[in-house]
Amino acid sequence: MSIKSDRWIKEMAQGGMIEPFVESQVRADVVSFGLSSYGYDIRVADEFKVFTNINSTVIDPKAFDPRSFVDLQADVCIVPPNSFALARTVEYFRIPRNVLTVCLGKSTYARCGIIVNVTPFEPEWEGTATLEISNTTPLPAKIYANEGIAQVLFFESDEACEISYKDKQGKYQAQRDVTLPRI
Repeated sequence: MSIKSDRWIKEMAQGGMIEPFVESQVRADVVSFGLSSYGYDIRVADEFKVFTNINSTVIDPKAFDPRSFVDLQADVCIVPPNSFALARTVEYFRIPRNVLTVCLGKSTYARCGIIVNVTPFEPEWEGTATLEISNTTPLPAKIYANEGIAQVLFFESDEACEISYKDKQGKYQAQRDVTLPRI
C-alpha cells in the first residue's frame, strides 16, 4: 500500500473521485483547502448540527435522539465550550475499490483546541463525509464554512479489496447531508 501524490489525486479527481475539485491549494485569507502535496484539504459546508444538552438526554448510538442538535445553516458556526457540532464536506467523494483514505484535522484548528474526527473512506464508499468537530476548550469556538477543515490522505493497494463498502451495502453510502448515527 502506498500514499498517493498530488499528481495521482489530480488524475483520479478528473475521473470523478472528488467533486468539486480544486486543483491547487487556496490560501488567501482563508483556512486553506484544495490539492496539497500528498492529500486533499477538504472544506466544511455551511450546514451544521450543533450539540445541545437542553433535553438532558443520554447519547446512545443505537437510539440517537435528533433533538440533541440544533440545525444551523450559516457562514460561521459557533461551537459551544466543551461541546461539538456535526457538519459535512463540500466535496462529494467516489473512492476506488483499491483505495482507502485517512482524514486528519488541519493544524490551524488543532492549535485552537478544535479536533476534527472523520472515519476512513472505505473502498467504493461514496458521498459527502459527515464531520465531527469538537471544541475541547472552555471558550466558544468559531468554524468557517466553505473553508478548509481537514486533510484526506489516499492510500492505494496493490490489489482490490475482496469486499468493498458498496458490496456490504454500507449504511452511509451516497449520503449527501449531515448524517446522524445509524444501526
